[in-house]
Amino acid sequence: MRLNRRTLLGASLAAPLAGSLAACGEAPEQTGRILRSAARLPEAYATPLPLPPVKRPSGDLIEIAQRPATVEILPGLKTEMMTYDGVFPGPTLETRRGQAVTVRHTNSLTLPTATHLHGGHTPADSDGWPTDLLLPPGFEQPRPAQPGADHSGHDGGHGGDGGHGGGHEAMHDPKAQVTTGRRDYRYPLEQPATTLWYHDHRMDFTAPQVWRGLAGFHIIRDDEEDALSLPRGEREIPLMIADRAFDEDGALRYPALDPELLGQPGVEDRYMAGVLGDVILVNGAPWPEAEVDAAQYRLRLLNASNARRYALRLRTADGKPVAFTQIGSDGGLLARPVEHDVVTMASGERFDVVVDFRSLAPGTTVELRNDLGTGRTAQVMRFRIARRATDDVRLADRLAKRLADVPEPEKPDGAVVRKWHFRREAVHGRMGWGINGKPFEPAVPQAKVPLDNTEIWEFFTDAHHPVHVHLSPFQVLRRGNRGPGPMDHGWKDTVDVRPYEAVRVRVRFEKYAGRFLIHCHNLEHEDMAMMAGFETV
Repeated sequence: MRLNRRTLLGASLAAPLAGSLAACGEAPEQTGRILRSAARLPEAYATPLPLPPVKRPSGDLIEIAQRPATVEILPGLKTEMMTYDGVFPGPTLETRRGQAVTVRHTNSLTLPTATHLHGGHTPADSDGWPTDLLLPPGFEQPRPAQPGADHSGHDGGHGGDGGHGGGHEAMHDPKAQVTTGRRDYRYPLEQPATTLWYHDHRMDFTAPQVWRGLAGFHIIRDDEEDALSLPRGEREIPLMIADRAFDEDGALRYPALDPELLGQPGVEDRYMAGVLGDVILVNGAPWPEAEVDAAQYRLRLLNASNARRYALRLRTADGKPVAFTQIGSDGGLLARPVEHDVVTMASGERFDVVVDFRSLAPGTTVELRNDLGTGRTAQVMRFRIARRATDDVRLADRLAKRLADVPEPEKPDGAVVRKWHFRREAVHGRMGWGINGKPFEPAVPQAKVPLDNTEIWEFFTDAHHPVHVHLSPFQVLRRGNRGPGPMDHGWKDTVDVRPYEAVRVRVRFEKYAGRFLIHCHNLEHEDMAMMAGFETV
Protein backbone atom coordinates (compact mmCIF):
# COMPACT_ATOMS: atom_id res chain seq x y z
CA MET A 1 0.00 0.00 0.00
CA ARG A 2 1.31 3.46 -0.88
CA LEU A 3 1.36 5.23 2.52
CA ASN A 4 0.70 8.83 1.62
CA ARG A 5 -0.79 11.86 3.37
CA ARG A 6 -4.40 11.04 2.60
CA THR A 7 -3.99 7.42 3.77
CA LEU A 8 -2.48 8.49 7.10
CA LEU A 9 -4.99 11.29 7.59
CA GLY A 10 -7.91 8.92 7.21
CA ALA A 11 -6.49 6.04 9.20
CA SER A 12 -5.37 8.16 12.12
CA LEU A 13 -8.51 10.25 12.43
CA ALA A 14 -10.98 7.41 12.22
CA ALA A 15 -10.33 6.00 15.70
CA PRO A 16 -10.14 9.09 17.94
CA LEU A 17 -13.09 10.77 16.25
CA ALA A 18 -15.48 7.87 16.42
CA GLY A 19 -18.58 8.46 18.51
CA SER A 20 -19.57 11.82 19.93
CA LEU A 21 -17.31 14.61 18.71
CA ALA A 22 -18.60 16.83 21.49
CA ALA A 23 -16.85 14.56 23.98
CA CYS A 24 -13.58 13.89 22.17
CA GLY A 25 -11.49 15.52 24.90
CA GLU A 26 -10.23 14.26 28.24
CA ALA A 27 -10.93 17.52 30.07
CA PRO A 28 -14.26 19.34 30.43
CA GLU A 29 -15.36 21.24 27.33
CA GLN A 30 -12.11 20.53 25.51
CA THR A 31 -11.48 19.02 22.08
CA GLY A 32 -8.16 17.25 22.43
CA ARG A 33 -6.12 14.84 24.51
CA ILE A 34 -3.76 15.63 27.39
CA LEU A 35 -0.06 15.13 26.71
CA ARG A 36 1.64 14.31 30.01
CA SER A 37 5.04 15.65 31.06
CA ALA A 38 7.85 13.38 32.22
CA ALA A 39 9.75 16.25 33.87
CA ARG A 40 9.48 17.09 37.54
CA LEU A 41 7.22 20.14 37.58
CA PRO A 42 7.76 23.16 39.83
CA GLU A 43 5.45 24.31 42.58
CA ALA A 44 2.82 26.79 41.51
CA TYR A 45 3.48 30.50 42.07
CA ALA A 46 7.18 30.05 42.82
CA THR A 47 8.34 31.76 39.59
CA PRO A 48 8.10 35.54 39.06
CA LEU A 49 5.98 36.59 36.09
CA PRO A 50 8.30 37.63 33.23
CA LEU A 51 7.41 40.33 30.72
CA PRO A 52 8.47 40.03 27.07
CA PRO A 53 10.90 42.72 25.86
CA VAL A 54 9.31 45.55 23.90
CA LYS A 55 10.38 46.59 20.38
CA ARG A 56 9.25 49.78 18.68
CA PRO A 57 9.96 50.91 15.12
CA SER A 58 13.22 52.58 14.23
CA GLY A 59 11.89 54.91 11.58
CA ASP A 60 9.33 52.59 10.00
CA LEU A 61 11.31 49.36 10.50
CA ILE A 62 11.33 46.59 13.11
CA GLU A 63 13.79 43.75 12.67
CA ILE A 64 13.21 40.28 14.13
CA ALA A 65 15.61 37.34 13.99
CA GLN A 66 14.01 33.91 13.85
CA ARG A 67 16.60 31.68 15.47
CA PRO A 68 17.02 28.65 17.71
CA ALA A 69 17.67 29.37 21.38
CA THR A 70 18.06 27.55 24.66
CA VAL A 71 15.76 28.97 27.32
CA GLU A 72 14.92 28.08 30.91
CA ILE A 73 11.20 27.44 31.34
CA LEU A 74 11.18 24.79 34.07
CA PRO A 75 13.60 25.85 36.84
CA GLY A 76 17.00 24.21 36.45
CA LEU A 77 16.25 22.67 33.04
CA LYS A 78 17.07 23.89 29.55
CA THR A 79 14.61 23.82 26.64
CA GLU A 80 15.59 24.15 22.98
CA MET A 81 13.09 26.32 21.14
CA MET A 82 12.37 28.07 17.87
CA THR A 83 12.19 31.75 18.78
CA TYR A 84 11.77 35.31 17.65
CA ASP A 85 14.90 37.18 18.81
CA GLY A 86 15.95 34.33 21.09
CA VAL A 87 13.13 34.77 23.62
CA PHE A 88 9.80 33.08 24.36
CA PRO A 89 7.35 34.66 23.94
CA GLY A 90 8.81 36.78 21.17
CA PRO A 91 9.28 40.52 21.75
CA THR A 92 6.13 42.59 22.13
CA LEU A 93 5.90 44.93 19.13
CA GLU A 94 4.42 48.35 19.90
CA THR A 95 3.19 50.48 17.00
CA ARG A 96 0.71 53.31 16.37
CA ARG A 97 -2.39 53.46 14.26
CA GLY A 98 -1.83 54.90 10.81
CA GLN A 99 1.97 54.74 11.04
CA ALA A 100 2.83 51.98 8.59
CA VAL A 101 5.64 49.69 9.62
CA THR A 102 7.81 47.09 7.93
CA VAL A 103 8.64 44.07 10.09
CA ARG A 104 11.73 42.42 8.62
CA HIS A 105 12.14 38.76 9.56
CA THR A 106 15.38 36.88 9.03
CA ASN A 107 15.30 33.09 9.27
CA SER A 108 18.29 31.24 10.69
CA LEU A 109 16.25 28.27 11.89
CA THR A 110 16.44 24.86 10.24
CA LEU A 111 12.87 25.06 8.87
CA PRO A 112 10.70 27.26 6.66
CA THR A 113 8.32 29.73 8.32
CA ALA A 114 5.39 31.94 7.37
CA THR A 115 4.52 34.77 9.78
CA HIS A 116 0.90 35.85 10.27
CA LEU A 117 -0.15 39.01 12.13
CA HIS A 118 -3.28 37.64 13.78
CA GLY A 119 -6.00 40.29 13.67
CA GLY A 120 -4.03 42.57 11.36
CA HIS A 121 -5.78 44.45 8.56
CA THR A 122 -3.01 43.49 6.20
CA PRO A 123 -2.45 43.26 2.42
CA ALA A 124 -2.47 39.71 1.08
CA ASP A 125 1.24 39.56 0.29
CA SER A 126 2.07 40.30 3.94
CA ASP A 127 -0.69 38.27 5.59
CA GLY A 128 1.34 35.09 6.04
CA TRP A 129 -0.37 32.84 3.50
CA PRO A 130 0.76 29.35 4.57
CA THR A 131 2.72 28.60 1.38
CA ASP A 132 4.42 32.04 1.23
CA LEU A 133 7.48 30.62 2.92
CA LEU A 134 10.63 32.18 4.30
CA LEU A 135 13.41 29.61 3.95
CA PRO A 136 16.63 29.63 5.98
CA PRO A 137 19.80 30.15 3.89
CA GLY A 138 21.12 26.93 2.41
CA PHE A 139 17.88 25.08 3.08
CA GLU A 140 17.56 22.05 0.82
CA GLN A 141 14.07 20.86 0.07
CA PRO A 142 13.52 17.15 0.62
CA ARG A 143 13.64 15.13 -2.54
CA PRO A 144 10.33 14.64 -4.34
CA ALA A 145 8.60 11.32 -3.92
CA GLN A 146 9.57 8.42 -6.17
CA PRO A 147 7.89 8.05 -9.58
CA GLY A 148 4.41 6.68 -9.27
CA ALA A 149 3.54 8.66 -6.16
CA ASP A 150 0.40 10.79 -6.25
CA HIS A 151 1.33 14.40 -6.96
CA SER A 152 -1.90 15.35 -8.64
CA GLY A 153 -2.63 18.02 -6.05
CA HIS A 154 -6.28 16.93 -5.91
CA ASP A 155 -5.96 16.46 -2.17
CA GLY A 156 -5.26 20.16 -1.78
CA GLY A 157 -1.63 19.92 -0.81
CA HIS A 158 -2.19 17.10 1.66
CA GLY A 159 -1.31 14.22 -0.61
CA GLY A 160 1.83 12.69 -2.06
CA ASP A 161 4.35 10.46 -0.34
CA GLY A 162 6.01 12.21 2.56
CA GLY A 163 3.44 14.99 2.68
CA HIS A 164 4.64 18.53 2.08
CA GLY A 165 7.46 18.90 4.54
CA GLY A 166 10.23 21.40 4.01
CA GLY A 167 9.53 23.52 0.97
CA HIS A 168 7.08 21.16 -0.70
CA GLU A 169 4.13 23.17 0.61
CA ALA A 170 4.71 25.60 -2.24
CA MET A 171 4.94 22.92 -4.94
CA HIS A 172 1.15 22.59 -5.03
CA ASP A 173 0.57 26.34 -5.08
CA PRO A 174 1.65 28.17 -8.25
CA LYS A 175 1.04 31.53 -6.54
CA ALA A 176 3.32 30.80 -3.58
CA GLN A 177 5.85 33.57 -2.86
CA VAL A 178 8.94 31.83 -1.47
CA THR A 179 11.97 33.82 -0.30
CA THR A 180 15.24 32.84 1.35
CA GLY A 181 16.96 34.39 4.34
CA ARG A 182 14.91 37.57 4.76
CA ARG A 183 11.34 38.70 4.23
CA ASP A 184 9.67 42.09 4.74
CA TYR A 185 6.08 42.17 6.00
CA ARG A 186 4.41 45.54 5.42
CA TYR A 187 1.67 46.48 7.89
CA PRO A 188 -0.33 49.68 7.14
CA LEU A 189 -1.82 49.62 10.68
CA GLU A 190 -4.94 51.42 9.53
CA GLN A 191 -7.00 49.98 12.36
CA PRO A 192 -7.95 51.00 15.91
CA ALA A 193 -5.79 50.40 18.95
CA THR A 194 -5.91 46.74 19.95
CA THR A 195 -4.03 43.64 21.06
CA LEU A 196 -2.80 41.53 18.15
CA TRP A 197 -0.32 38.68 18.10
CA TYR A 198 2.04 37.29 15.51
CA HIS A 199 2.81 33.62 15.05
CA ASP A 200 3.99 31.04 12.56
CA HIS A 201 1.52 29.93 9.88
CA ARG A 202 3.46 27.37 7.81
CA MET A 203 1.14 24.96 6.03
CA ASP A 204 0.82 21.54 7.71
CA PHE A 205 3.25 22.55 10.50
CA THR A 206 1.72 25.58 12.23
CA ALA A 207 0.92 23.60 15.41
CA PRO A 208 4.41 22.23 16.19
CA GLN A 209 6.17 25.47 15.22
CA VAL A 210 3.96 27.60 17.46
CA TRP A 211 4.33 24.94 20.19
CA ARG A 212 8.11 25.27 19.87
CA GLY A 213 7.99 29.02 20.48
CA LEU A 214 7.04 31.10 17.43
CA ALA A 215 4.52 33.52 18.96
CA GLY A 216 4.54 37.07 20.33
CA PHE A 217 2.32 40.12 21.07
CA HIS A 218 1.80 43.07 18.72
CA ILE A 219 0.07 46.04 20.38
CA ILE A 220 -1.37 48.95 18.38
CA ARG A 221 -1.99 52.25 20.17
CA ASP A 222 -3.91 55.34 19.03
CA ASP A 223 -5.07 58.79 20.14
CA GLU A 224 -8.62 57.67 20.95
CA GLU A 225 -7.39 55.13 23.48
CA ASP A 226 -4.70 57.50 24.82
CA ALA A 227 -7.43 60.01 25.72
CA LEU A 228 -9.15 57.51 28.06
CA SER A 229 -8.39 57.05 31.74
CA LEU A 230 -6.87 53.56 31.78
CA PRO A 231 -4.13 51.79 33.74
CA ARG A 232 -0.77 52.43 32.08
CA GLY A 233 2.93 51.70 32.38
CA GLU A 234 3.69 48.96 34.90
CA ARG A 235 -0.05 48.58 35.48
CA GLU A 236 -0.65 47.36 31.94
CA ILE A 237 0.38 43.71 31.65
CA PRO A 238 0.26 41.45 28.58
CA LEU A 239 -0.48 37.82 29.56
CA MET A 240 0.13 35.13 26.95
CA ILE A 241 -1.43 31.93 28.30
CA ALA A 242 -0.30 28.68 26.70
CA ASP A 243 0.00 25.03 27.69
CA ARG A 244 2.99 22.76 27.00
CA ALA A 245 4.42 19.38 28.02
CA PHE A 246 8.04 18.52 28.83
CA ASP A 247 10.39 15.53 28.79
CA GLU A 248 12.44 14.67 31.85
CA ASP A 249 15.40 16.73 30.62
CA GLY A 250 13.28 19.82 29.94
CA ALA A 251 12.82 19.28 26.19
CA LEU A 252 9.40 20.07 24.81
CA ARG A 253 7.18 17.07 24.18
CA TYR A 254 4.95 17.08 21.10
CA PRO A 255 3.49 14.01 19.36
CA ALA A 256 4.57 14.89 15.80
CA LEU A 257 4.73 12.05 13.30
CA ASP A 258 8.01 13.56 12.10
CA PRO A 259 9.85 15.35 14.94
CA GLU A 260 12.13 17.01 12.36
CA LEU A 261 9.04 18.65 10.74
CA LEU A 262 10.45 17.94 7.28
CA GLY A 263 8.43 14.95 6.14
CA GLN A 264 5.06 13.59 7.16
CA PRO A 265 2.82 16.24 8.77
CA GLY A 266 0.44 15.54 11.60
CA VAL A 267 0.43 14.02 15.06
CA GLU A 268 0.08 10.57 16.56
CA ASP A 269 -3.36 9.03 16.17
CA ARG A 270 -4.71 9.68 19.64
CA TYR A 271 -3.87 13.42 19.52
CA MET A 272 -5.61 14.20 16.22
CA ALA A 273 -8.44 16.05 18.00
CA GLY A 274 -5.91 18.49 19.54
CA VAL A 275 -2.90 18.54 21.88
CA LEU A 276 -3.43 19.71 25.47
CA GLY A 277 -0.32 20.24 27.58
CA ASP A 278 -0.30 19.64 31.34
CA VAL A 279 1.85 22.71 32.19
CA ILE A 280 0.24 26.15 32.07
CA LEU A 281 2.65 28.89 31.03
CA VAL A 282 2.05 32.62 31.31
CA ASN A 283 4.55 34.69 29.32
CA GLY A 284 6.64 31.53 29.09
CA ALA A 285 6.78 30.83 32.86
CA PRO A 286 5.03 27.91 34.61
CA TRP A 287 2.28 29.06 37.01
CA PRO A 288 3.99 32.40 37.81
CA GLU A 289 3.26 35.03 40.44
CA ALA A 290 3.10 38.79 39.82
CA GLU A 291 3.62 41.39 42.52
CA VAL A 292 1.11 44.23 42.06
CA ASP A 293 0.00 47.41 43.81
CA ALA A 294 -3.39 47.74 45.46
CA ALA A 295 -4.57 49.48 42.30
CA GLN A 296 -6.36 48.89 39.02
CA TYR A 297 -4.52 46.87 36.35
CA ARG A 298 -5.11 46.42 32.67
CA LEU A 299 -4.52 42.81 31.61
CA ARG A 300 -4.20 41.96 27.93
CA LEU A 301 -5.27 38.30 27.89
CA LEU A 302 -4.25 36.07 24.97
CA ASN A 303 -5.00 32.37 24.58
CA ALA A 304 -1.96 31.20 22.58
CA SER A 305 -2.56 27.50 23.25
CA ASN A 306 -2.81 25.08 20.35
CA ALA A 307 -6.16 23.61 21.40
CA ARG A 308 -6.95 24.32 25.07
CA ARG A 309 -9.91 26.47 26.09
CA TYR A 310 -9.91 28.43 29.36
CA ALA A 311 -12.60 29.75 31.67
CA LEU A 312 -10.65 32.25 33.77
CA ARG A 313 -11.81 33.30 37.23
CA LEU A 314 -10.15 35.44 39.92
CA ARG A 315 -10.48 34.73 43.63
CA THR A 316 -8.60 35.61 46.81
CA ALA A 317 -7.04 32.98 49.07
CA ASP A 318 -10.15 33.10 51.30
CA GLY A 319 -12.46 32.58 48.32
CA LYS A 320 -13.58 36.16 47.64
CA PRO A 321 -14.29 36.69 43.91
CA VAL A 322 -12.63 39.50 42.00
CA ALA A 323 -14.42 40.65 38.84
CA PHE A 324 -13.09 41.40 35.36
CA THR A 325 -14.17 44.58 33.59
CA GLN A 326 -13.81 43.94 29.88
CA ILE A 327 -12.81 47.02 27.89
CA GLY A 328 -11.63 45.42 24.63
CA SER A 329 -11.87 42.40 22.40
CA ASP A 330 -9.94 41.04 19.38
CA GLY A 331 -10.55 44.17 17.32
CA GLY A 332 -10.09 46.87 19.94
CA LEU A 333 -12.12 48.81 22.50
CA LEU A 334 -15.74 47.96 23.28
CA ALA A 335 -18.47 50.58 23.15
CA ARG A 336 -18.89 50.30 26.94
CA PRO A 337 -17.20 48.34 29.73
CA VAL A 338 -18.73 44.92 30.47
CA GLU A 339 -18.45 43.09 33.81
CA HIS A 340 -17.60 39.36 33.92
CA ASP A 341 -17.12 36.87 36.72
CA VAL A 342 -15.56 34.43 34.23
CA VAL A 343 -13.71 35.06 30.94
CA THR A 344 -13.98 32.08 28.59
CA MET A 345 -11.29 32.00 25.88
CA ALA A 346 -10.71 29.74 22.89
CA SER A 347 -7.42 29.49 21.01
CA GLY A 348 -6.49 32.76 19.32
CA GLU A 349 -8.95 34.99 21.23
CA ARG A 350 -7.89 38.13 23.13
CA PHE A 351 -9.71 39.93 25.93
CA ASP A 352 -8.61 43.29 27.31
CA VAL A 353 -9.76 43.61 30.93
CA VAL A 354 -9.31 45.87 33.95
CA VAL A 355 -9.00 44.25 37.39
CA ASP A 356 -9.46 46.31 40.55
CA PHE A 357 -7.16 45.36 43.48
CA ARG A 358 -7.70 48.64 45.42
CA SER A 359 -9.77 47.13 48.23
CA LEU A 360 -7.22 44.39 48.98
CA ALA A 361 -4.66 44.68 51.79
CA PRO A 362 -0.93 44.16 51.16
CA GLY A 363 -0.08 40.47 51.46
CA THR A 364 -3.38 39.35 49.92
CA THR A 365 -3.06 36.85 47.08
CA VAL A 366 -5.44 36.56 44.15
CA GLU A 367 -5.38 33.37 42.11
CA LEU A 368 -6.24 33.24 38.41
CA ARG A 369 -8.02 29.89 38.02
CA ASN A 370 -9.17 27.91 35.00
CA ASP A 371 -12.63 26.39 35.47
CA LEU A 372 -12.04 24.17 32.41
CA GLY A 373 -8.87 22.65 33.84
CA THR A 374 -8.33 19.52 35.86
CA GLY A 375 -5.62 19.01 38.46
CA ARG A 376 -2.80 21.49 37.92
CA THR A 377 -4.27 22.82 34.67
CA ALA A 378 -6.96 24.42 36.85
CA GLN A 379 -4.21 26.78 38.08
CA VAL A 380 -2.93 29.59 35.86
CA MET A 381 -1.07 32.25 37.90
CA ARG A 382 -1.30 34.35 41.05
CA PHE A 383 -1.18 38.05 41.93
CA ARG A 384 0.29 39.17 45.27
CA ILE A 385 -0.66 42.61 46.59
CA ALA A 386 2.70 44.12 47.57
CA ARG A 387 1.81 47.65 48.69
CA ARG A 388 -0.84 50.34 48.87
CA ALA A 389 -0.74 52.94 46.10
CA THR A 390 -2.49 55.93 44.63
CA ASP A 391 -4.76 55.33 41.66
CA ASP A 392 -6.62 58.02 39.72
CA VAL A 393 -8.00 55.78 36.92
CA ARG A 394 -11.72 56.29 36.25
CA LEU A 395 -13.18 54.08 33.56
CA ALA A 396 -15.50 55.96 31.24
CA ASP A 397 -19.03 54.75 30.57
CA ARG A 398 -18.32 55.17 26.87
CA LEU A 399 -15.13 53.77 25.32
CA ALA A 400 -15.14 53.40 21.51
CA LYS A 401 -17.31 55.81 19.58
CA ARG A 402 -17.38 53.66 16.44
CA LEU A 403 -19.35 50.79 18.00
CA ALA A 404 -23.07 50.44 18.50
CA ASP A 405 -24.11 48.57 21.62
CA VAL A 406 -26.13 46.04 19.60
CA PRO A 407 -25.14 45.16 16.02
CA GLU A 408 -28.15 46.16 13.92
CA PRO A 409 -29.58 45.49 11.43
CA GLU A 410 -28.82 41.78 11.41
CA LYS A 411 -29.24 41.35 7.66
CA PRO A 412 -28.76 44.42 5.46
CA ASP A 413 -30.94 44.43 2.38
CA GLY A 414 -29.45 42.19 -0.29
CA ALA A 415 -26.58 40.91 1.86
CA VAL A 416 -24.99 37.64 0.75
CA VAL A 417 -25.24 34.82 3.30
CA ARG A 418 -22.31 32.37 3.17
CA LYS A 419 -22.30 29.11 5.09
CA TRP A 420 -19.12 27.52 6.42
CA HIS A 421 -19.38 23.99 7.83
CA PHE A 422 -16.53 22.96 10.16
CA ARG A 423 -16.85 19.25 10.74
CA ARG A 424 -15.58 15.74 10.40
CA GLU A 425 -15.63 14.91 6.71
CA ALA A 426 -14.88 12.12 4.32
CA VAL A 427 -11.58 13.30 2.81
CA HIS A 428 -10.88 11.20 -0.27
CA GLY A 429 -12.71 8.23 1.18
CA ARG A 430 -11.26 8.62 4.68
CA MET A 431 -12.32 10.55 7.78
CA GLY A 432 -10.71 13.91 8.45
CA TRP A 433 -11.34 17.58 9.25
CA GLY A 434 -12.71 19.84 6.56
CA ILE A 435 -14.61 23.01 5.72
CA ASN A 436 -17.68 22.60 3.52
CA GLY A 437 -16.66 19.00 2.94
CA LYS A 438 -13.23 19.89 1.53
CA PRO A 439 -9.64 19.89 2.75
CA PHE A 440 -7.53 23.00 2.28
CA GLU A 441 -6.43 23.60 -1.30
CA PRO A 442 -4.03 26.56 -1.37
CA ALA A 443 -4.45 27.09 -5.11
CA VAL A 444 -8.27 26.89 -5.14
CA PRO A 445 -10.35 29.47 -3.20
CA GLN A 446 -13.71 28.34 -1.86
CA ALA A 447 -15.25 31.80 -2.36
CA LYS A 448 -14.74 35.07 -4.20
CA VAL A 449 -15.86 37.94 -1.96
CA PRO A 450 -16.46 41.48 -3.27
CA LEU A 451 -14.67 44.19 -1.32
CA ASP A 452 -16.72 46.87 0.48
CA ASN A 453 -19.87 44.73 0.63
CA THR A 454 -21.41 43.64 3.92
CA GLU A 455 -21.99 39.90 4.14
CA ILE A 456 -23.48 37.50 6.67
CA TRP A 457 -21.34 34.45 7.40
CA GLU A 458 -22.68 31.43 9.26
CA PHE A 459 -20.41 28.93 10.99
CA PHE A 460 -21.64 25.40 11.77
CA THR A 461 -19.60 22.89 13.77
CA ASP A 462 -19.54 19.33 15.09
CA ALA A 463 -16.95 19.88 17.87
CA HIS A 464 -15.38 22.93 19.50
CA HIS A 465 -13.87 24.92 16.64
CA PRO A 466 -12.49 28.44 17.26
CA VAL A 467 -13.13 30.03 13.86
CA HIS A 468 -10.62 32.67 12.74
CA VAL A 469 -11.17 34.96 9.74
CA HIS A 470 -8.23 36.84 8.21
CA LEU A 471 -8.19 40.45 6.94
CA SER A 472 -11.25 42.09 8.58
CA PRO A 473 -13.02 41.80 11.93
CA PHE A 474 -16.66 40.83 12.31
CA GLN A 475 -19.54 41.30 14.75
CA VAL A 476 -21.30 38.29 16.23
CA LEU A 477 -25.04 38.56 15.57
CA ARG A 478 -26.42 35.40 17.14
CA ARG A 479 -25.73 31.92 18.46
CA GLY A 480 -28.42 29.51 17.32
CA ASN A 481 -31.76 31.18 18.07
CA ARG A 482 -30.27 33.53 20.65
CA GLY A 483 -28.29 36.74 20.46
CA PRO A 484 -24.53 37.05 20.95
CA GLY A 485 -22.97 35.28 23.92
CA PRO A 486 -21.36 37.01 26.91
CA MET A 487 -17.88 36.86 25.33
CA ASP A 488 -18.99 38.07 21.89
CA HIS A 489 -18.95 41.83 22.52
CA GLY A 490 -17.23 44.19 20.12
CA TRP A 491 -15.22 43.43 17.01
CA LYS A 492 -13.95 39.86 16.77
CA ASP A 493 -11.61 37.99 14.45
CA THR A 494 -11.89 34.65 16.28
CA VAL A 495 -15.12 33.20 17.66
CA ASP A 496 -15.50 30.15 19.89
CA VAL A 497 -18.08 27.97 18.11
CA ARG A 498 -19.31 25.19 20.37
CA PRO A 499 -20.29 21.63 19.40
CA TYR A 500 -23.27 21.43 17.04
CA GLU A 501 -23.74 25.19 17.21
CA ALA A 502 -24.48 27.74 14.49
CA VAL A 503 -22.97 31.21 14.85
CA ARG A 504 -23.95 34.09 12.55
CA VAL A 505 -21.60 37.05 12.07
CA ARG A 506 -21.55 40.21 9.97
CA VAL A 507 -18.35 41.05 8.09
CA ARG A 508 -17.18 43.64 5.58
CA PHE A 509 -13.82 43.22 3.84
CA GLU A 510 -12.13 46.47 2.88
CA LYS A 511 -9.19 47.80 0.86
CA TYR A 512 -7.07 44.76 0.12
CA ALA A 513 -7.74 42.46 -2.81
CA GLY A 514 -6.14 39.04 -2.76
CA ARG A 515 -6.35 35.68 -1.08
CA PHE A 516 -7.04 35.24 2.61
CA LEU A 517 -8.05 32.46 4.97
CA ILE A 518 -10.82 31.21 7.18
CA HIS A 519 -9.79 28.32 9.41
CA CYS A 520 -10.11 26.56 12.73
CA HIS A 521 -7.64 27.90 15.29
CA ASN A 522 -7.32 24.55 16.98
CA LEU A 523 -3.89 24.28 15.39
CA GLU A 524 -3.94 20.49 15.07
CA HIS A 525 -7.22 20.82 13.13
CA GLU A 526 -5.70 23.58 10.98
CA ASP A 527 -2.69 21.44 10.11
CA MET A 528 -5.00 18.60 9.09
CA ALA A 529 -6.71 20.66 6.38
CA MET A 530 -9.40 22.61 8.29
CA MET A 531 -8.70 25.78 6.32
CA ALA A 532 -10.34 27.40 3.32
CA GLY A 533 -9.05 30.16 1.11
CA PHE A 534 -11.26 33.01 -0.05
CA GLU A 535 -10.35 35.71 -2.54
CA THR A 536 -11.38 39.34 -2.12
CA VAL A 537 -12.07 40.98 -5.47
